[in-house]
Amino acid sequence: MATDQKQLVEALRKSLKETDRLRQLNNRLLAQADEPLAIVGMSCRYPGGVTSPDELWELVASGRDAISGLPTDRGWDLERLYDPSLRRPGAISTSGGGFVDHVAEFDAEFFGISPREALAMDPQQRLLLEASWEAFEDAGMDPTSLRGSATGVFCGVGTSDYCTAPAGSLPQIDGLQLTGGAASVSSGRISYLFGLEGPAVSIDTACSSSAVALHLAAQALRAGECSMALVGGVTVMSGPFLLSEFSRQQAVSPDGRCRAYGAAADGTGFSDGLGLVVLERLSDARRNGRRILGLIRGTAVNQDGASNGLTAPSGPAQERVIRQALANAGLTPGEVDAVEGHGTGTVLGDPIEAQALLATYGQDRAGDPLWLGSIKSNIGHTSLAAGVAGVIKMVMAMRNGVLPKTLHADEPSPHIDWQTGEVRLLTEAREWRTGDRPRRAAVSSFGVSGTNAHIIVEEAPAEEPAESTGAQPLPAVPVPVSGRTAAAMRAQADRLRGHALAHPDLSLADLGFSAATTRAHLEHRGVVVAADREELLTGLSALSVGEPSPVFVDGRVGGVAKPVFVFPGQGAQWVGMAVELLDTSPVIAGVIAECGQALGEFVEWDLEGVLRGVDGAPGLGRVDVVQPALFAVMVGVAALWRSCGVEPAAVVGHSQGEIAAAYVAGAVSLRDAARIVAVRSVLVRDRLAGLGGMVSLALPVERAVELIAGYGG
Repeated sequence: MATDQKQLVEALRKSLKETDRLRQLNNRLLAQADEPLAIVGMSCRYPGGVTSPDELWELVASGRDAISGLPTDRGWDLERLYDPSLRRPGAISTSGGGFVDHVAEFDAEFFGISPREALAMDPQQRLLLEASWEAFEDAGMDPTSLRGSATGVFCGVGTSDYCTAPAGSLPQIDGLQLTGGAASVSSGRISYLFGLEGPAVSIDTACSSSAVALHLAAQALRAGECSMALVGGVTVMSGPFLLSEFSRQQAVSPDGRCRAYGAAADGTGFSDGLGLVVLERLSDARRNGRRILGLIRGTAVNQDGASNGLTAPSGPAQERVIRQALANAGLTPGEVDAVEGHGTGTVLGDPIEAQALLATYGQDRAGDPLWLGSIKSNIGHTSLAAGVAGVIKMVMAMRNGVLPKTLHADEPSPHIDWQTGEVRLLTEAREWRTGDRPRRAAVSSFGVSGTNAHIIVEEAPAEEPAESTGAQPLPAVPVPVSGRTAAAMRAQADRLRGHALAHPDLSLADLGFSAATTRAHLEHRGVVVAADREELLTGLSALSVGEPSPVFVDGRVGGVAKPVFVFPGQGAQWVGMAVELLDTSPVIAGVIAECGQALGEFVEWDLEGVLRGVDGAPGLGRVDVVQPALFAVMVGVAALWRSCGVEPAAVVGHSQGEIAAAYVAGAVSLRDAARIVAVRSVLVRDRLAGLGGMVSLALPVERAVELIAGYGG
């Protein structure tokens, strides 16, 4: 009877643990479904010489117009092409547009691509590769460390008129035109070259492509289909086909400028462009110690359906997608401060969009109007890269606390009934104040295909000030730079010097840490060893021009010995182990919490309580406590090394260290590893303890053999 009762109690205990595990899993899945997504990295190429988000912000904040004349370096017959009367077939009726500089230039060797294949590649693919590398670096990641990760790629990219010659007419690139020009390959090529194993999807919904890509990436992240996502879009007008087609539809601006929501609106100005953002779930971004630039709170996508024309915008559909995005974010219209509108500058489209905004965001605002603007007034309509341009602009606006002016709209359009709601056009820049909630903005993107997208962006959560550790200043800090070639390495040194000059308060230790852990270490390397800012600038200056200096060394790597993680067995513990790391490292704290949750199904004590030695917690003298605790600490330390950019080429473990090694190598799940170490340690306690012994000898092997010879060893 007593045995039956004991079994019943044990069964009940297991049932309660399983119920608790399932409840925690359910709560985690529910939280994940609504969790904001963190923007942790950005990169871009836009007209006006823009090659970074900072440069894009400088252009917008200063009110610059990036529209220029038609390009002279793309082989266009400009004399025959421009004809406002459109009497000639293929003619265009606009004299300008927005064009990205140097789109023909590409460092094929850097990406391991042959010159022949690079020639066959659409410039859109080339720009995507360059900007992908930059986006990952901006996120504080060594791009080469992502190989094998569950990173997704979601790119808005369409077919261009690059390399459209008939098959066989260009023998130097025969066999490479298909992959070089296919939009479907663009996302796959990124995944292939970086070794990314999440979804790779190319999206073409015309003007809304990059916003739709962001929506799909958000869904994939929340569904657990990928751990991180590279998202954006690209448009390069290699030829004049797009301008010619829209000229025939009388939809282009004569001078290539978008006068969004303005009385002078006279058509759309089309442009090149590329924008990428790196997304992670907010909890992952915090655990990984990322710099969070902004949040994606909600997204929605819909279609016009059978509306008033294939390419004509639908006001009711736009209202629906706005309300869907707000519902997805769990927000009301009054909780959004501004909208980055689609705003292409057409007499038909702008009023329809503005009336949809007035009907949704413009109601019940109690004297707190929604502010409306469009980056297209600065850089033109970048088509498949337009939505992400709006996202990058609004993230930068939040970080700088300014809503920038919309150009060419000093007089708002008379075709919009501005009195029907509280929506105001940003005819002047405004300070973006904060109150009792974070800054928020929405970004609209509507495709000529009829597919609409709406994204709600929120400013990054406030960072907690770092606590002073009281550490003594370092006598010197190594600051590494590298490149595929010696010239590239020197150029990188020059860029780093420029960055240091622009930021006089830059911490030398932080710079050295970031240079060592968030950049790829390529074949040609240099290291400046500096004790202060002056030595840093002197060394970088000398390194950038190849002059000898006592504060740097450089050279080429012949071969690299890759690191191996070694996980010890029992005996490596001590009272207080990992406590300081728990208090100072978010990575360690996060991993220990995950391990504690996984172990909780199989043990009756709290992992963090054991490590901190709280009253009532079992001590490390118990084998069934110390082994699971050691496992968790080893897994945490491995994660910490990885967060610093150190990836193991192999792992090895001794005794119970084999379990941690197997988990870190990906051979077992965390739950399985926790179960193994917990059950194994109980078996050791109950069946093996006291039946043998072990001693560690600081002796040569020969002497140890002599000592144990008489004991049958």
